[in-house]
Amino acid sequence: MELIIRPLRLLYKTFVLIVLCLSAGSCTEQYVFQNNSTFESILIVQANITNELKKQEIKITRSYRLEEDGPTFEKGAHVYVTDSDKNTFEFELEDFSGLYVSKNDFQAIPGKSYRLNIITKDGKSYSSAAQTLTTVNQVQVEPKVQTIDGIKGVQIEVSSYDPEAKSKFYRYEYEETYKVISPSWSPDKLKIDPASPNPEQPNYLIVPREGETRTCFTTKKSDDLILLSTVGSSEDRINLPIRFIDMKSPILNERYSIIVRQYIQNSESYTYYNTLKSLSTSSSLFSQVQPGFNYGNLKSDDNPDEKVVGYFEVSSVSSKRIFFNFRDLFVNDPYPPFYVDCKSIELSNCWPYKGCGGFTIYSLVKSPMPESVYLGEQDNFQTVIFVPAPCGDCTRISSNIKPLFWID
Repeated sequence: MELIIRPLRLLYKTFVLIVLCLSAGSCTEQYVFQNNSTFESILIVQANITNELKKQEIKITRSYRLEEDGPTFEKGAHVYVTDSDKNTFEFELEDFSGLYVSKNDFQAIPGKSYRLNIITKDGKSYSSAAQTLTTVNQVQVEPKVQTIDGIKGVQIEVSSYDPEAKSKFYRYEYEETYKVISPSWSPDKLKIDPASPNPEQPNYLIVPREGETRTCFTTKKSDDLILLSTVGSSEDRINLPIRFIDMKSPILNERYSIIVRQYIQNSESYTYYNTLKSLSTSSSLFSQVQPGFNYGNLKSDDNPDEKVVGYFEVSSVSSKRIFFNFRDLFVNDPYPPFYVDCKSIELSNCWPYKGCGGFTIYSLVKSPMPESVYLGEQDNFQTVIFVPAPCGDCTRISSNIKPLFWID
């Protein structure tokens, strides 16, 4: 059974909605939410320790009201993980990120159990149930040309197989990166000539561009958290379409890459996220049977009645990255269009007459973030040609920093 839920930030507002609904009594009748209901500041924990040797991360925040923009990061907490061999792994808060990151690289080891411990700055203590590493199962990723609902594109498919049938519960994340090349790029730009006799109607100099503006790279993480279980199936085998991209999408115009991470969960963590999906739907929030509080495996050591949101998970992870170019898959199809229409604009470099574009040229050259950028000139600057900014400067829609993993 496949389940897709929205990102974990949904956890915050899902919980707030449940509390409001329960505080209103029966939600079988129409209820207008009021801001005068009692608000509980609930600790929210997102923690996943894996078998990767790296700095592990734990996010700790507080619940927030519906009218607020987002959660407040829990600062000043003492966060550490202990294992069954009495080793301790300390975490420290990273500035501005809201993440607690382990001071040293470590990884979950098979056969050991792990427990998360949190002591907040006001002295309250929280801990998780002991968790053990799940079985390791390798993931494969393959792009396939398919037509879905009349739309031709590429389907990214994930596959894995556990012959011992011990995996059963899966969670997937992906991150895609694609190259962006500005199609109407010029190595030059215009600069106002400081020696112009009339600064308000200046002359221009052609100078080289600064920095990389032709080739960029965009990276985006998946918006959905994907869950899948093979319980009830004849074998522990996965064949999952995880991402479909229309062949007309500009992200396929150049080179594309995707990395898929497969986490093996235990039945309890899978059930937790399964329940979170159920609680996130409006139909369940306002049904006659109230869903209640979604308890994870974290508790208060001081007050057993205190609510804590989140789950401490110890899971194995395997990942696979693939690259492909448009022509690797679509041999005879036309290339996708660029992100914007790159029709050029020709402006007459004059001032006092009807149809002159002197003021527009001046504004575009002077602006630090112009809507259009210089492409070229004609007839000794009588005409200046511009294109929409992304067409001549990829940094307007992407980043000019090449990822370390990128392979051309």
